Amino acid sequence: MGEMVVIAMAVVAIVLIAGISINGIVDKVIRGKRLLHEANAGQASLEVREIAERQQMIEDRLRVLERIATDRGSLLADQIEALRSETLAITKVKDTA
Repeated sequence: MGEMVVIAMAVVAIVLIAGISINGIVDKVIRGKRLLHEANAGQASLEVREIAERQQMIEDRLRVLERIATDRGSLLADQIEALRSETLAITKVKDTA
């Protein structure tokens, strides 16, 4: 009878040690996946912000082009030159990045 108790205690101890080990491994895997997900989310938010900025720039340029197309005033040449210089500045910034 005493041997059965010792065997049962040994089995319980082995199961307990295995369970704690497996729990630690699973915790590290989940933590790693969470960190990877957070890193990807940060990158995605940066891309969304860049797309929003580019969309705003395109909308601003479109408004100017609409004004140029509908307004026959004397500022037409000045507005065209402003768009050209803005395009050159944007191109230079992209080339340096």
